[in-house]
Amino acid sequence: MGTENAFFEKDSFARYCGVELIEAGDGCARAKLKICPHHLNAVGIVHGAAIFTLADAAFAAASNSHDHVAVAININISYLKAAEGGVLSARAEEINRDGRIGSYSIAVTNEQEQVVAVFEGLAYRKLK
Repeated sequence: MGTENAFFEKDSFARYCGVELIEAGDGCARAKLKICPHHLNAVGIVHGAAIFTLADAAFAAASNSHDHVAVAININISYLKAAEGGVLSARAEEINRDGRIGSYSIAVTNEQEQVVAVFEGLAYRKLK
């Protein structure tokens, strides 16, 4: 996997939220998010939207790593463990890339490498 991803540089929302792309390429990606006070919800744990944004950014980087524009057509996320702070990491892996539909699995983990959330996404590729 490479460390550069021109696609991610255009993702203003993910960068605004603090998501940092670590590496991306060949259907895979890794990203991280340092949790700040504005990422917390009313009960003091990491907001589901912050976790979703991290996973979605890794999904976008992985699904757009094949020189074709890919957009999400279906996403499912399951929150498995509350996160309270520190740094969260997301690892996206391509499950299937046949044809126009790509399937991706993304695991979000905390600093103890415990799974916080699992995110499954389908991407539609606009072939040239």
